[in-house]
Amino acid sequence: MITRTLLLVFVVPLLLFTQAANAQTRDHLTPQEVDLVKEAQVLDKRIDVFIKAADRRLLVLNGGATAAANAKQLKKDAERWGELPTGSRAELVYDIAKILDEAITNIDDVSARDERNPLIAKSLRRLAQAVNTIMEQIKPLSTSAKTDAEIASFEMLNEDAQSILEAANKLPPEPDKKAKTKSN
Repeated sequence: MITRTLLLVFVVPLLLFTQAANAQTRDHLTPQEVDLVKEAQVLDKRIDVFIKAADRRLLVLNGGATAAANAKQLKKDAERWGELPTGSRAELVYDIAKILDEAITNIDDVSARDERNPLIAKSLRRLAQAVNTIMEQIKPLSTSAKTDAEIASFEMLNEDAQSILEAANKLPPEPDKKAKTKSN
């Protein structure tokens, strides 16, 4: 009984810490994606890179069922974006969460320098739209999460998604483009 208690008290947390440490050393972007982020100096373009990077992980998570249909597009993307990312389900979900976290940080950085920058609202709306799509696709996978690493990755992703959606809900209504055109 004491041995079992010691095992639960010392070994299980050590294993969880080791899994978390392994996940933290993993790069959430491929080298090609990092280059694309560096090239995209304008906020909305950079957010588009993050969204595409997250979508690439979703493609892998969904088993590439749509990959066969989009083989031509994948080949074209591989030239610019590199090969599709690899990893366990927990690692790929963790990558998506870290990508969303980095997108949030980029929006926050621009906002801190120039809170009136029109690209902030545009980027946040685009990111929120992508998050809705991501969460729709991730939801069925999250219900079948078994390992602690998977559960932690899904929770981290959900927290980032909620943060993005809450921020987007605080934005003023998007200006009506038709009204602007008619008034000119």
